[in-house]
Amino acid sequence: MNRRSFLKWSGFGLVAATLGGLGLREAHAGNRYYSGPISDHFDGKVFFNPGGEEPRGFSDLLRWQFGGGKIEWPRPAQAADVVTAKPESRVEDRRLVVTMVGHATLLIQTAGLNILTDPVWSERASPVSFAGPKRNNPPGVTFDDLPKIDIVIVTHNHYDHLDTATLRRLFRRDNPRIVTTLGNDTIMRDDMPGMVADVMDWGDRVEIGKGVAIHCEPCHHWSARGMGDRRMALWAAFVIETPGGKIYHIGDTGYAEGKHYREIKAKHGDIRIAIMPIGAYEPRWFMKAQHQNPEEAIEGFRLSGAAFGIGHHFGTFQLTNEGIDDPPKALGVAMSAAGISNERFKGLRPGQQFEVPLTNA
Repeated sequence: MNRRSFLKWSGFGLVAATLGGLGLREAHAGNRYYSGPISDHFDGKVFFNPGGEEPRGFSDLLRWQFGGGKIEWPRPAQAADVVTAKPESRVEDRRLVVTMVGHATLLIQTAGLNILTDPVWSERASPVSFAGPKRNNPPGVTFDDLPKIDIVIVTHNHYDHLDTATLRRLFRRDNPRIVTTLGNDTIMRDDMPGMVADVMDWGDRVEIGKGVAIHCEPCHHWSARGMGDRRMALWAAFVIETPGGKIYHIGDTGYAEGKHYREIKAKHGDIRIAIMPIGAYEPRWFMKAQHQNPEEAIEGFRLSGAAFGIGHHFGTFQLTNEGIDDPPKALGVAMSAAGISNERFKGLRPGQQFEVPLTNA
């Protein structure tokens, strides 16, 4: 099997990122994205999860990719077969409406602001158009129906979360304020010179206005765009502080024994809604450190003390071995075992919306 065939077969978006630094020397002596002081999660060259696990190496990648067990997904859905939403132009005051676009792309509307997470409207989660994970369903909101975006949150730089083609479209149309983590701004500025960005480290807080602030918080993950840049940019979760309560958003994370969920509850108190990944988790021996499964997500939801929850990161791009419907099925089992009703936690499909009830927060 030649290199191009292997990358096409295995999914270029995930594999190219996984290959970044796998048992190899970095292509550059330093960090190509970020230069800053040593901290409890930055060693002067790369970022890391304090007390956590590093992503697995190249031999384990090959063991996974050639070990079988990958469940085939159905053929991609056609646009005519997919329900799409047309969101309101603005949602005011304490109302909170979350619309699923697909994968980790969600539109969060509250306090008169339109906030978009990890926007991907591209056909593939990949640096190239001819290979890599391809959408199994069109976006649940067409780009033309997307209201003017004020804030874009980019959680980390894997291709299924940081899509420069979509970011360019948003930059040209709306010039939104970008909120991201250390190092990712370097990647974006190459394509969008002049963009306005808040570049955050874990523990930072930035004022947005209208009673809204955004906190950058730890999660257990990693980063890479390809060969030689593994962990050179930071990954994070975010807490959005609004007049109607706090929104806890995670793009990707391993469960990490619930450490970060406990920390969020201790630091932030009442959470109106927690938005968290529930997919891309098989095989567990390979994915456990970086992608929680639905059972772990529900346990994290419980530990966070959030009033409501949304599950995402499933059903759009096939990155791992589980079937397309496995995450929502496993989510239902986990919710039932934990005594959590469908009204409290929803695994949203593209085009579905959740108007989050008000709490006392």
